[in-house]
Amino acid sequence: MDGTRRGFLQAAVTAAGAAVTPDRVHAQGSGQNQAVPSDLTLRVKSLESLLLEKGLVDRAALDALIDTMEHKVGPRNGARVVARAWIDPAYKKRLLENAPAAIAELGYNSGQGEHMLVVENGPKVHNLIVCTLCSCYPWPVLGLPPVWYKSAPYRSRAVIDPRGILREFGTQLAEDVEVRVWDSTAELRYIVLPERPAGTEKMTEEQLAALITRDAMVGVAKVTLPRPEATHERRA
Repeated sequence: MDGTRRGFLQAAVTAAGAAVTPDRVHAQGSGQNQAVPSDLTLRVKSLESLLLEKGLVDRAALDALIDTMEHKVGPRNGARVVARAWIDPAYKKRLLENAPAAIAELGYNSGQGEHMLVVENGPKVHNLIVCTLCSCYPWPVLGLPPVWYKSAPYRSRAVIDPRGILREFGTQLAEDVEVRVWDSTAELRYIVLPERPAGTEKMTEEQLAALITRDAMVGVAKVTLPRPEATHERRA
């Protein structure tokens, strides 16, 4: 099994709530750092080998699944959808009226997202997505759900105390802003169309997409411009 597969499977287990803290040691005599596989990595490797050996998993099917999760789904897809909606009013209209069809225009469609609805944030409305029953999530545009999205505290408090949840994520809303909570199900999954921040009028679609985060498309955060000092630090 190659490193890419181990990395993907390990990430999948981590997303389910496991903690991975691989150690680093100095290789004697080589002058280079060498990664020591974590216990979780070894267990994932052993599990995959056993499943393949017993014929319970088809290698080609496993490769196809990993390729899909690594290259075809994820929040970068959702960011492109949002950026296109920001710069193209006609596309935005189609997106709000028929999200699956509009998202498919950009080439994003797969399982866990056949039926999606896009809800738009505005100056007086902020939308928040949750799945109170389990962890239903629009995989084609947001990838695997984060651990906190699947946690019982988030699933319950997002409905009972959405403003409190938002504050914990650092999102402060004025009292006159209505918070709408949308409960995803296996039949219908939601994605937030965040409010476009001021000062982005001259940005390209690619530049806009780079600003859009998964958390903003779930609704726990807003899209913001990077601080000037942070931009300077990245360039240095």
